[in-house]
Amino acid sequence: MSFLKTLRNASAAVAVAAGLSSVAVPAVTAQEYTKDNPLKVALVVHGTLGDKSFFDSAAAGLEKAAQELPVTLKVIEAGADRGKWQPAFADAADSDYDVIVVGTFDMTGFLSELAPQYPDKKFIIFDDAPDFSTGDFGNVLAITYQTSTGGYLAGYAAAKISQTGKLGEILGAEGPTVVDFAVGFEQGAKAANPDVSVTRAVAGSFVDPAKGKELALAQIAQGVDIVFPIAGGTGIGALQAVRDSGKLAVGVDSDQAAIFAPTDPAQADVIFTSVEKKVGQSLYTALEQTIAGNAPYGNKLLLGLADGAVGISKNAQYEKIVPADVRAEVDAQEAKIKSGEIVVDTVMQ
Repeated sequence: MSFLKTLRNASAAVAVAAGLSSVAVPAVTAQEYTKDNPLKVALVVHGTLGDKSFFDSAAAGLEKAAQELPVTLKVIEAGADRGKWQPAFADAADSDYDVIVVGTFDMTGFLSELAPQYPDKKFIIFDDAPDFSTGDFGNVLAITYQTSTGGYLAGYAAAKISQTGKLGEILGAEGPTVVDFAVGFEQGAKAANPDVSVTRAVAGSFVDPAKGKELALAQIAQGVDIVFPIAGGTGIGALQAVRDSGKLAVGVDSDQAAIFAPTDPAQADVIFTSVEKKVGQSLYTALEQTIAGNAPYGNKLLLGLADGAVGISKNAQYEKIVPADVRAEVDAQEAKIKSGEIVVDTVMQ
């Protein structure tokens, strides 16, 4: 089942599809939205655009909605100063927006405080969720992703093509939505090569490219030949280190090879695949359903490989760098995950 169908089915489900929480969906009254009376949406980014992964994916999906649906969009970049995140979010909630979109665990506490104060507004949080049992969150839709399922495939391929048997991960932080990538990556790598070693480093920031580069260079000095940065803007520095060292990388959130190709083909060439979290498309669909009046507000969705919300990039770099027999093995692993024959570990609930 595609994640589009999962979102749609959730709006009417009592017994929900796989990966969807069992909270009953409140009735929603549809409102007529047109280009003259659009749904007014704000995306509050706790950072800045330009990470070429997570935030950019969210913005791209919402910009697509603004082009194709009766939607207006305002992107609010709160910057790297954590002290400005809550005020930026509160200002958006206090303004004339119908839907306020935020992402990640960094914003969940603010959402939990603000959403009940604005019952006439809708809130979408992606990549994390409030505890729906602790408050009145009927106006909140939480979209989360079991990225371990995609991470498994990337780890499997990485272990198969590594020349040293040493892989590296660089995490922006140790929240569950970040760790889930790593959990799957490590499980897949071990399935492909039980003797592989995976080194994990934590940068403590998603907006520090210099730190990402430093950590990647340290791993490469220890023999790591494939690095998986799961670190937003910090990861850009790690990717640069991989490029400059002639090693390989796994991208994150979006098809990062495709993103870098027009401006930095040398960078694109070392990203042999990416673990894609289809944030933008899931947000587009959530707005589409909000306009139709049947979005599953009051619920948490957990979407993974079987829902089409997570996967790996199988692009020109992938086909060039990963041998055909390994690609066939990865496809077989993917089919087994979708069928349930392989159960991928996860820290997501």
